Amino acid sequence: MAAGGPPMAGPGAAQCMTKVVLTISCENLLDMDVFSKSDPMCVLFMNSSGSHWYEVGRTETIENCLNPKFAKSFAIDYYFEMVQKLKFSVYDIDNDTRDLGDDDFLGELECTLGQIVSSSKLTRPLVMKDKTPAGRGTITIYAEEKSDSRVVNLVVSARKLDKKDFFGLSDPFLEFYKKSETGWQLAHRTEVVMYNLSPSWKPFKIPLQSLCGGDIERSIKVECYDYNSSGSHDYIGAFETSLVQIQEASQTYAAEFECINSKKKQKKKGYKNSGVIIVKQCEIVKEYTFLDYIMGGCQLNFTIAIDFTGSNGDPKSPQSLHYIDPRGYNEYLAAIWAVGMVIQDYDSDKMFPAFGFGAQVPPTWQVSHEFPINFNPSNPFCAGIEGVVSAYQKCLPQVKLYGPTNFAPIINHVACFARQAVQQNTASQYFILLIITDGVITDMDQTRSAIVNASRLPMSVIIVGVGGADFSAMEFLDGDDGILRSASGDAAMRDIVQFVPFRQFQNAGTAALAQSVLAELPDQVASFFNLFKLKPPSESSPP
Repeated sequence: MAAGGPPMAGPGAAQCMTKVVLTISCENLLDMDVFSKSDPMCVLFMNSSGSHWYEVGRTETIENCLNPKFAKSFAIDYYFEMVQKLKFSVYDIDNDTRDLGDDDFLGELECTLGQIVSSSKLTRPLVMKDKTPAGRGTITIYAEEKSDSRVVNLVVSARKLDKKDFFGLSDPFLEFYKKSETGWQLAHRTEVVMYNLSPSWKPFKIPLQSLCGGDIERSIKVECYDYNSSGSHDYIGAFETSLVQIQEASQTYAAEFECINSKKKQKKKGYKNSGVIIVKQCEIVKEYTFLDYIMGGCQLNFTIAIDFTGSNGDPKSPQSLHYIDPRGYNEYLAAIWAVGMVIQDYDSDKMFPAFGFGAQVPPTWQVSHEFPINFNPSNPFCAGIEGVVSAYQKCLPQVKLYGPTNFAPIINHVACFARQAVQQNTASQYFILLIITDGVITDMDQTRSAIVNASRLPMSVIIVGVGGADFSAMEFLDGDDGILRSASGDAAMRDIVQFVPFRQFQNAGTAALAQSVLAELPDQVASFFNLFKLKPPSESSPP
């Protein structure tokens, strides 16, 4: 595997790998906005091979702020025996697109995970692409080993908060801080509730380690602010407590804490408080990791769907995406090998159903959007990735490439099996559909509905785009830009689609493609089962 480490550590890797949580803040960022301050976001990249970097994740965007403290942290696997190169790139975000090319670059830092871990707190100057200083900008990265997998689920509201806006009500949000040796460290920031002095925030969870280092008696601080679009938020008040105090107080009804503004208290004689913060629910639960589920007996079921539409070109022509060159190579085969070789380690029987779509199929020559490429409807399984490759090579000359490009039938096909699995009420099976396609989807509305429905099931969809077509529709399905909705407006429960254009990885090797394609999968698996409170099979079964 490449220097970044495997995208998913296999069961044997548990001893040599540990989870590290990275929290980021910046100071003195470049101001790129004319009438306001920059709106920074930090993107973390990991080096996979040579000069190729793949994206690990993004923080939230903080509006109008040159000294951001990002609430969203990154949990990454640390391999002591590997040099893991990281790049932290900071951008001024001015639009809703996921493409960073149209956002102002504020500077970056390249370093290794080992450097961060050995410092525990690393502060370095940011540099531009040409390595010149990014003004006076600096970035600070805090590292902490994630040894505690518990999270605290919180439901919080407030009443009678101070009115801060001259012409309206306050727009409150909360920040939760952990007490550390170097002071207070931001652990979580809620959403803003507009125009409300008695707000109820959406339920949220905070990793116990981020909030109190796993010690429920350690002090935590909660600050309340009135949001201003200028970035200069008005301080309403704060209180200090501990999780053990919150738990004790919320046993009977709800824990209530006076929100105190110390400056107001000193100036105002009859000052009582600036409102009351109410913790309605405080529940500490164990959150299982991807490794917990895999080592606990969860099987990953891998299905492959291949695009046989006419836009691929005649397979006999060297210009066709389905043309297999004398080396036995094309982009479809490369994608199958790259992703399949990683996934097959997590599937005990190594039997993979493989389907085609968009072709006219013998003997009737009807167009089919989910035909088994081994032409055996009662047993579409291929033995190992080698079996998938062999079936694909034999299938190619027997079908007529046609159209249209419909994704919904194959997504719904896999969803049927995922729906049966979820009825067993255990975390024993998770389904992964790999779609390899050359371009534009014809049944976009039906595909959106199929993905929204599948988001409630133990299922993920990986789309690899081959060729040079316009893949903007695929980017839309990859819900990183926001929540995907069906044509009727139903929202996806979670983001289950990962799209990667193959061309980005042509010179980087198959390991880099596999890493990028599978980067989100471990979290998708773990978050689904945790969401439905399903334990790993070996833990949930009686002794």
